[in-house]
Amino acid sequence: MSSAQQPLLDLPLRALTQVEQYPHMRYMGSKYRLLPTLARVFEEIGGQTALDPFTGSGVVSYLLKAMGFEVTSSDYLNFPVALVQAACVNQSERLTQDDLARIAGGCNSDDRDFISRTYAGRFFTPADLRFLDAAWSQIDQMEGSKRHLAIASLVLAAARKQPRGVFTVTGLRYDDGRASLHMPLDEQFRKCAAAWNDAVFEGRKCQAAQGDVAVAPSGADLVYLDPPYAPPRDDNDYVKRYWFLEGLATYWDSGTAPVMAQTKTRKLPKRATPFGSKQTIVSALAATFDKFRDSTLVLSYGSNAVPDLDSLTGMLRDVKGSAPEVIELTHRYHFGTHRAATRREAVEYVVVAS
Repeated sequence: MSSAQQPLLDLPLRALTQVEQYPHMRYMGSKYRLLPTLARVFEEIGGQTALDPFTGSGVVSYLLKAMGFEVTSSDYLNFPVALVQAACVNQSERLTQDDLARIAGGCNSDDRDFISRTYAGRFFTPADLRFLDAAWSQIDQMEGSKRHLAIASLVLAAARKQPRGVFTVTGLRYDDGRASLHMPLDEQFRKCAAAWNDAVFEGRKCQAAQGDVAVAPSGADLVYLDPPYAPPRDDNDYVKRYWFLEGLATYWDSGTAPVMAQTKTRKLPKRATPFGSKQTIVSALAATFDKFRDSTLVLSYGSNAVPDLDSLTGMLRDVKGSAPEVIELTHRYHFGTHRAATRREAVEYVVVAS
């Protein structure tokens, strides 16, 4: 093996080493376990530009950046975009100790109390809720990548403080003994800020914006698609599970978000998406494949989703003119809504359509 070949062959390993710095957040459909396979696929495809329009936890966008791509990320929710703005768009900024002292010092610069009033007795302690209000009073005075880092740190801290990271129930009903569930949020925030600081590295220019896949730009060399699965049972509604993080990422649209006061959790309304229903997801997928027909498509999908694999590959064959490559990986899902939830083994597909 020549020395000239060595860096290319080591690229997935070097990128995966970098991805170890990315803060881990429990997230429905997260692709952490699939990263080694995706890294090999991305290396084989090559190219300079990549699009990740269902960015979710942001970890695949981060992997693409670590592999040298210029990445454009988007999501129909705000808080995933905050994560990739902090670690992908951001190339060098970090929160200093002075920044952390200012945000986590408890000084509420404008006496705001939306979170404390709205979620008292529902989520977190009174001190934690006051911290979130005070922290946002300071973050609202920040700009650029430091603002993004601060928001990402708040989001991660809140997710780690909540049992299983979802906001479908109040209290500590699902307390599994993790220390993070009982750590004060200001301390949690500092730990999360340190983790995001460690994740910052310089790569090719990246960009991120909130928006549906229908408005995502076309023309990238590689398009990675991880749309919400339409499961045979239950639903794939991310707002239902992560509405608190979504509100927190924008301070509930500066306190103007349509909070559902009649609900026990004071949640946010669902957002309509064609990927959220078995009746509309096929046409949504077909339109997405057609939109990016000139790019190499890499699709993550699961055997427990609708439509089935044959239908999916048929749709891609119609768009690309040839059958896609299908890589199968056995994957055990650990996400559930109660302790006795069945942990299903499913086949996770990585589908490559050139």
